Amino acid sequence: MDGKERFNHRDFLQPNNMLRLYASGAFPMADPKTGSINWYLPEVRTIIPLDKYKVPRTARKAIEKMNFEIKIDEDFNGVINGCADRESTWISKELITAYNRLRRRGHIHTVETYLNDELVGGLYGVTFRGAFFGESMFFKVSEASKAALIALIKHLKQKDFVLLDVQYMTEHLKMFGAVEISFEEYTKLLHQSYTRACEF
Repeated sequence: MDGKERFNHRDFLQPNNMLRLYASGAFPMADPKTGSINWYLPEVRTIIPLDKYKVPRTARKAIEKMNFEIKIDEDFNGVINGCADRESTWISKELITAYNRLRRRGHIHTVETYLNDELVGGLYGVTFRGAFFGESMFFKVSEASKAALIALIKHLKQKDFVLLDVQYMTEHLKMFGAVEISFEEYTKLLHQSYTRACEF
């Protein structure tokens, strides 16, 4: 991890405190072995610029053939459990409980991919005014998470969001135009996003 451990206390998993930390650019992760939850504030951040994103042609063609159905905020538990269902995960039961508290306050949202009425992929993230902090995604069928990400980007643009934070660079995200920026640049985007009262 590029970031340093900043906090480790359950008070910081209460909704108001979580939102303050996200608003400052921090995000939580649980240690897969101990379950201890720490907050991280990396000096280099990865975003997908909402005015310069890309949709890989191969992904677009594959998604068109799959006949997916996209839904929003229909099955949070299905999405977060899908994201956590891997051999080693930072999404602990305690974090899931904390995210549910945020969801009830309207600050957690999901984009879901369905095939034949079955949830086969999706993603979730935290919203605060004009910022969307992407947390995790999963797929059970090829291209399902990509379909959810494309739908998310288009939805955020439509709703006039400023920032799509995806935390760390991956080859998957790079295909969609993700870029790494300094924390100074990132902070400017945070401040700009907080001037907009966006509704997801």
